[in-house]
Amino acid sequence: MNLIYFLDISGTFAFAISGALVASDKKFDLFGVAIIAFVTAVGGGMLRDILIDAHPINWIGDLNYLWTIFLAVILTFLFKSKIAPLSKTLFLFDTIGLGVFTLLGLQKGLSFNLHPIIALIMGMISAVFGGVLRDVLTNKVPLIFEKEIYASACLAGGFTYLILSYFKLSENLIFIVSATIIVVIRVIAVKFQLQLPKIKDDLFTKTK
Repeated sequence: MNLIYFLDISGTFAFAISGALVASDKKFDLFGVAIIAFVTAVGGGMLRDILIDAHPINWIGDLNYLWTIFLAVILTFLFKSKIAPLSKTLFLFDTIGLGVFTLLGLQKGLSFNLHPIIALIMGMISAVFGGVLRDVLTNKVPLIFEKEIYASACLAGGFTYLILSYFKLSENLIFIVSATIIVVIRVIAVKFQLQLPKIKDDLFTKTK
């Protein structure tokens, strides 16, 4: 198991745990918790594969994703009171997963000969749309639309990957640097509660 694959599985686990905790807080039954954990963990990659007509779809081609999600659901069911306080640890793995999912999705888009900008969007979809689907299914406004710098961090890291790729550097180095940028932006944004500007007034709004 190489490092990137390990981080991919770790991110899947963290995403599944976050989905399971949200569903549990919403009083979903065990089946509902499993569905939300599954959607959170692999929904973004699945949507990407559907859009670019990639087969087999991510989790269908590798059962380790399903086993990872299953383990996350069982652990949440048995030890929720112990897992919930580990928010900082889960946030770290979630953020690492965000970076890895973005770049793996970007790489997959490029491997399908998509335009780099489209591949970049596919990377973002891979990373964030599992969370969007989770929030929609649990009747919440998706986090990326109202509060935190999330998708923007993915785009910044993905754009860095595309730029560094032109310099013929080591693939592992490019991946690590780009993923680190995503992680750093995300951590700084959460620590200092940074947000993108909202549209409140325009040039024609009358001020009192």
